[in-house]
Amino acid sequence: MSAVNITNVTVLDNPASFLAPFQFEISYECVTPLKDDLEWKLIYVGSAEDETYDQVLESVLVGPVNVGNYRFLLQADPPDPTKIREEDIIGVTVLLLTCSYLGHEFVRVGYYVNNDYEDEQLREEPPQKVQVDKVLRNILSDKPRVTKFPINFHPENSGSEEQSPALEHPAEIEVKGEEPFDMPTEAGETDAEKPEV
Repeated sequence: MSAVNITNVTVLDNPASFLAPFQFEISYECVTPLKDDLEWKLIYVGSAEDETYDQVLESVLVGPVNVGNYRFLLQADPPDPTKIREEDIIGVTVLLLTCSYLGHEFVRVGYYVNNDYEDEQLREEPPQKVQVDKVLRNILSDKPRVTKFPINFHPENSGSEEQSPALEHPAEIEVKGEEPFDMPTEAGETDAEKPEV
């Protein structure tokens, strides 16, 4: 069982301009005290074919964490359009919210993001060069894909720094808008691999 469970993520200011900052209100619970910080990251996938175009938009450390419920606002700058191939700016991509402990990722929340011109005429007759300031970003916040990775939150108690081989088989669940955000999963229930994006 995970020591930290995300209970809710609210995407604020959505849809918004492509150049507007991202804002996420993240709620989570900690069921056992943790000595070190949690690392939260927001990653923009710049290309489905090449991860070198991924951009870490924000990385924050939160902790140490005691038992209880927490909520914070994660703000991040938009991706740098000059680091995205022109043909990948318009269309559907993925935004990843991850949380790690002691360098090991244990949960990932993936959102599809649709980037398109707000103006209908520009959608029908796109200019040769993308006009980024006229692109609207829409995060499909009602259908996040949550993937959990089993990690050892207390390696000092196990006598070994090695992680469980179960890391090869994360548990992946799809969360519908009306269901609780955090659904219990066991790593052995699915053989879902890391989502390909």
